[in-house]
Amino acid sequence: MIWTAFLLGFLGSFHCLGMCGPIALAVSAKDNSTFLKNKIIYNLGRTMTYSLLGAVVGLVGFSFSLAGIQQWISILMGSIILLMAFFYKKSERWITQTGLFGGVYKLKISLGYFLKKGGTTAFFASGVLNGLLPCGMVYIALIASLALQDPLTGSIYMFFFGVGTIPMLISIMVTGKILSLSLRTKLTNALPYVAMFIGILFIVRGLGLGIHLVSPKLQVFDYGAEKIEMTMCD
Repeated sequence: MIWTAFLLGFLGSFHCLGMCGPIALAVSAKDNSTFLKNKIIYNLGRTMTYSLLGAVVGLVGFSFSLAGIQQWISILMGSIILLMAFFYKKSERWITQTGLFGGVYKLKISLGYFLKKGGTTAFFASGVLNGLLPCGMVYIALIASLALQDPLTGSIYMFFFGVGTIPMLISIMVTGKILSLSLRTKLTNALPYVAMFIGILFIVRGLGLGIHLVSPKLQVFDYGAEKIEMTMCD
């Protein structure tokens, strides 16, 4: 499953250039060093935020697994990812424009403050805040992390998602150029299909078909009046 996080992050970075590209250029403009240190620190800040969010939603998923509904959660989360992939443009528009994210304005003000300030600490803080900006691909990755139902695995999944976004953003920071809209459109056209594939993986995983790593069977342990369900890998 982890490799899907990197792929989702890599392809998602082409889509997110519209929002993150100008921020990356602003960071680069303030970075007077001849090395990549500050640029890498900025991206590590984003990745750390993603990892922490993955741990939080993974913990929520873990509580569901303790309730004995781990299969249903995997199927449900996979279905939600499929729906978001089918209606990707609408879901992306809803995520970025809905009133549920009223705090985004204050977040952008804080982000702008650190971008103007410059310096290693400010670059790191900018990355941390950037990781909190609403993005459809981030939320698809978080849904997948919740479906994994483990805080450590969820954190690792989101870490590799963040790592997948770094190559494109680093290249923008170094070259100072953003890819043309036509090329970005061609590359991001693959995003919904990748998301669909991930959604199907989680649905199959939840079915417990007994397929090693892909859909491990769920074994039920009977302790008198109580039954405990555990996912068993062959």
